[in-house]
Amino acid sequence: QVQLVESGGGLVQAGDSLRLSCAASGRAFSNYGMGWIRQAPGKERELVAAINWSGGRTFYSDSVKGRFTISRDNAKNTVYLQMNSLKPGDAAIYYCAQDSYYRYDSPSRSPSRFVSWGQGTQVTVSS
Repeated sequence: QVQLVESGGGLVQAGDSLRLSCAASGRAFSNYGMGWIRQAPGKERELVAAINWSGGRTFYSDSVKGRFTISRDNAKNTVYLQMNSLKPGDAAIYYCAQDSYYRYDSPSRSPSRFVSWGQGTQVTVSS
């Protein structure tokens, strides 16, 4: 079992940047892919970014491609999401989650593959 704690959310203006962090403890962090999933009120969950276990491959949803960057530091058991050029449509609760596949090279493209979730951090973007 892994425990995930997100931080870094907040209230920003459109065009600003935020960096989310997710600290992991428990199940060997470096052996599993990670992802950032967001959910806004009345909307479905959206996997915005994912990274494989080694950090060598990433996935981004079309809605954030070119603006968000996911990265990980396996020595620190931490995954990050750098969010630039934020838009009001990016406002949501952002969750980090751990992939269920052990050392799988392809990062997940679906929220359904993630089995462990953090509590989430709120991101609010004013126009």
